Amino acid sequence: MTIWRLPAQVPPSQHFLKYSLFYGLPGERLVLYDNERGKGDHRHYGLREEKYHFVSVERLMSDFKSDVEKVRGEPI
Repeated sequence: MTIWRLPAQVPPSQHFLKYSLFYGLPGERLVLYDNERGKGDHRHYGLREEKYHFVSVERLMSDFKSDVEKVRGEPI
């Protein structure tokens, strides 16, 4: 997990954070939350990729943890 504050927004995100939260196995991405220029905030869950509505770092961490627990089938 990496979250850092930037001096400028990463369009189209409306906040000043850049983040990448990854959970997976060697060579296999299972859950990824990130934002990048042009795509903005989004998440990868299995083979799906969908927009993510960023609210706060606390909510981001909670949503990521919840998805990881679903993939693992147990609490972390």
